[in-house]
Amino acid sequence: MTFKTTDLCDEHGDQARVLQPIFQDLGGRTDFAGPALTVRCFEDNSRIKELSQQPGEGRVLVVDGGGSDRCALLGDIIAEDLMKNGWAGALIYGQVRDKAVLAGLPLAVKALGVSPRKSVKRNEGQIGEAVTFAGQTIRSGDQLYADADGVIILDVR
Repeated sequence: MTFKTTDLCDEHGDQARVLQPIFQDLGGRTDFAGPALTVRCFEDNSRIKELSQQPGEGRVLVVDGGGSDRCALLGDIIAEDLMKNGWAGALIYGQVRDKAVLAGLPLAVKALGVSPRKSVKRNEGQIGEAVTFAGQTIRSGDQLYADADGVIILDVR
């Protein structure tokens, strides 16, 4: 990537909305840039799995898992699907698993932490709705940038 979130914040000032620094870098990359596609789900990764198998077209999968630490919403299989299908990265307000495998994949995965427990499958969740976490509201289509310094939403429409 040819950007730094610090430089983008300097250049765009208040147009760069900064997410609170609550995420861990758990993928093999720390940086992503692309339009968000949002998913709201709680302890059910059915929609995440569905989306991971679709063309990502450089988008960032943004998951509002309610911050739950009881199970993981993304693991090695979904991460590999995201990578193969052209997703730019994943931002998970929740947990992931398969930390060692994720660290070896050339995909940026940012999450609150790690849990070995898998999620349930109830075929629940909403795609494309605005989600709010880490002090910001993210809408599908918002342009996200992330690196080792943090995650920002850049409103330059």
